[in-house]
Amino acid sequence: MISNAPGPTLLGFDVIVVGTLLAAVAALAVMLAIYAAVTVKDPMAKRVKALTARRDELKAGIVKANARKRTSLVRRNDKTDKVKDTLASMKVLQQSQIEVIQQKLAWAGYRNKELAVYVIGARLVLPVVFGIVAFVALYVLNVMPEWGSMKKLFGLTAAVGFGYKAPEIYLKNKATKRTDLVRKGLPDALDLLVICAEAGLTVDAAFNRVAKELGRAYPELGDEFALTAIELSFLTERKMAFDNLAYRVNLDSVKGVVTTMVQTERYGTPLASALRVLSAEFRNERMMRAEEKAARLPAIMTVPLILFILPTLFIVILGPAACSISDAFAAKPGRS
Repeated sequence: MISNAPGPTLLGFDVIVVGTLLAAVAALAVMLAIYAAVTVKDPMAKRVKALTARRDELKAGIVKANARKRTSLVRRNDKTDKVKDTLASMKVLQQSQIEVIQQKLAWAGYRNKELAVYVIGARLVLPVVFGIVAFVALYVLNVMPEWGSMKKLFGLTAAVGFGYKAPEIYLKNKATKRTDLVRKGLPDALDLLVICAEAGLTVDAAFNRVAKELGRAYPELGDEFALTAIELSFLTERKMAFDNLAYRVNLDSVKGVVTTMVQTERYGTPLASALRVLSAEFRNERMMRAEEKAARLPAIMTVPLILFILPTLFIVILGPAACSISDAFAAKPGRS
């Protein structure tokens, strides 16, 4: 005879069903982790291949022969021109503003400078869109009936302001993450540059070698070094390639490396010794940042300790004693 008795429950949920679902999710996560570990791809391979093809085209002085790619390129430029003309007719497009946005796009890792026009257009359109959505939600649909007129007006103003600042916030966040990733790999890259310089490699070959070696661990830094190596191979002046590297990365350490490379090219000073000194300085700076974070850790951990760890500790320590005292007080009337 088969029993149809329900299984154990916890907070109204069947424990067996929940456990089965959690086991299935865990098994799926393990399978995805194994698949990700087995199918590891080089994040720099596609980018380096595209940059190498572009370098060959620039050396040969030819344009892409693929009609589809050429058509898409022309269509994209036409759209950019239309957006630019529209913004210019509205008197909201300034060259200084475009240059600032292009600088932020370079810091965020976007190579196409024409995207600055779209960023300015989004900064013009998004406040209107967010304002309309907030007006409909607050005044027409009345999704917050408990809010007064001042709170609704403040919410509408906040939506419009967020729409105006959203593109810059996105670019700043992405640029900050990219800069941190470049900063982490820079000391290792300088050590490899020292080894390549002492081995007798040229500057562009050294940058290319470092990009290949560090492309898997630090793809952002490898991307920048690969692009610098390609620019070094076909630009008329090496200083232009180094200046472009400093332009694309918002990091004082990279600017110091660029200054050192330019000075060694101009005055003929030993490159390996200068890079070795810079690498030691960057490693000391990274150690100081780690020590600073460790020194701030006790103050940062105070709030989680008070809110989460101490209450749990008190429950674990005093819980059995409280249960025993409660049972003792509950048993006294029964004895009498």
